[in-house]
Amino acid sequence: MSDPAQVLHDFKPTKEFFIGIDSDGCIFDSMEIKHKECFTPMFIKHFDLQAVSKYAREVWEFVNLYSKTRGANRFPALSYSLNFLRERPPTIARKVKVPDTHALDEWVMRETKLGNATLAAEVNRGNQGLAQVKAWSDAVNAAVEDIVKGVPPFPLVCECLEKINRTADAMCISQTPAEALKREWSEHCIDKFVTIIAGQEMGTKSEHIKFAASGKYPADKILMIGDAPGDFKAAKSNGALFYPITPGREEFSWRRLHDESLQRFFSGTYAGAYEAALVKEFDASLPEKPSW
Repeated sequence: MSDPAQVLHDFKPTKEFFIGIDSDGCIFDSMEIKHKECFTPMFIKHFDLQAVSKYAREVWEFVNLYSKTRGANRFPALSYSLNFLRERPPTIARKVKVPDTHALDEWVMRETKLGNATLAAEVNRGNQGLAQVKAWSDAVNAAVEDIVKGVPPFPLVCECLEKINRTADAMCISQTPAEALKREWSEHCIDKFVTIIAGQEMGTKSEHIKFAASGKYPADKILMIGDAPGDFKAAKSNGALFYPITPGREEFSWRRLHDESLQRFFSGTYAGAYEAALVKEFDASLPEKPSW
């Protein structure tokens, strides 16, 4: 089977700078609708969590929207959510049996490309411990395709992408399935602004940056734009810079990028105290522990 990430290895710079951009919650205001209308209902349905639906919803939203695990790949997020829910007092008091995650955790540990294609191949090889996970993931994809439409990019995204294109090679770097990414970017005619749309099938975000940009550009000329701690980690694991689209302040974040931060990045005055102040503000916006 050919490696989906080969296109990243083969990518050659055409400009002096490289900018990777996340999609859900960063380019598009789609995190809320995807998680609340697609992921959460399928989480409750496919793992038989109806008796604790309120608490399952709280857990899923905390893990995926309102904490430092925001934006994680869906499969580690699923394991975290199931284990989190199992330990909650209402779940224990109601004697609700939450499915174990042994098969899922074992697969997540050894699989480098956590996506629907690799999951389907694993189930087809006979790993029935993941059949329920596959049914859930397929149902999520169907719900996203059915429900998530007409969600435009945040204001000033297109203007930022135009500015970026004049000076930098740009790439979408995401843990969303590529099919959904291509559909959403083309729906709003912004796919023309990126050379490659990299989804979960091409590896982690850190690998996307490593394969496409590390060693091909100076580290201080590589920038990751994202709305989740995983985006920050992906940048820093490659020695790159990070610009946060802060949850709850997305429109302000894009305006600041447009009016100020891009110019700083291109002129070499972004790294250091300026970036540190932005990261500190971003880090404070997402708690580590829930309020309950």
